[in-house]
Amino acid sequence: MESTKGRGKLVIIGGAEDKEGDCKILREFVRAAGGTDAKIAILTAATSEPRESGEDYIRVFERLGVEEVTVLNTIHKDDGDDPKNLEILENATGAFFTGGDQARILEYIKGTKLDSLLHQRHKEGMVIGGTSAGAAMMPDLMIVEGDSETNPRMDAIEMGEGMGFIHSVVIDQHFAQRGRLGRLVSALLQQPANLGFGIDEDTAMIVDGDELTVVGRGAVTVVDESDATYNNLDELLKDEAMAVCGVKLHILPQGFRFNLKTRKPISLEISKKEAESPVLQTA
Repeated sequence: MESTKGRGKLVIIGGAEDKEGDCKILREFVRAAGGTDAKIAILTAATSEPRESGEDYIRVFERLGVEEVTVLNTIHKDDGDDPKNLEILENATGAFFTGGDQARILEYIKGTKLDSLLHQRHKEGMVIGGTSAGAAMMPDLMIVEGDSETNPRMDAIEMGEGMGFIHSVVIDQHFAQRGRLGRLVSALLQQPANLGFGIDEDTAMIVDGDELTVVGRGAVTVVDESDATYNNLDELLKDEAMAVCGVKLHILPQGFRFNLKTRKPISLEISKKEAESPVLQTA
């Protein structure tokens, strides 16, 4: 997996995040983007109601103390090359993708100047967040659509090109609430990736360098098939059930971390000990 070290954080949200109470996840996005000095661009490409969605997030971010929040509208493909939109993103410290339909993000942004600038600014340190559809589009390849509450099957999912902010993984959202383990495994086995992340609602994984941290009410389910001992993909027809053996499964609630390089979880107990340990001083 390519390292994300040196880039801005990714705040990848499973959808239905709290916008009325403490706003723990959105608060962490704002903190990562610079706190009250943050300049946030809201990208509404995924939703069919961009005005309502944009106003909703403006209200939340302003309540959290951000003074400069701007909606970056991309309702036509040409909007991805609009100099005004590019200027907004050039000055932003955080870009936030709303929910909706992830295919719309690719339709209106992929391949535009805005797409190139998003990747450039992320490499320079800009934070990128996304919820629901805005989470699904994060990898190189994304789940466009698929069946929930199903066993793994060859025809359970449709995959498509993603935005490529994180590499060699598959991400699914609304995970526990919609019973999506089967479709995540279906996607994982059919793609050149062997780490899958299922993110529950009101839950996020915050990717910082080679590690991610779980924040929120639910959990992140990690499926690691890198050491799988068997699958039956070579034997299957389109609508037949998949078999896979030797897959690792991790369930990580708030405070737990996961190292993308070593593919190992880091327990809350270890995280607490690290936080409590004094910083070593060198002469």
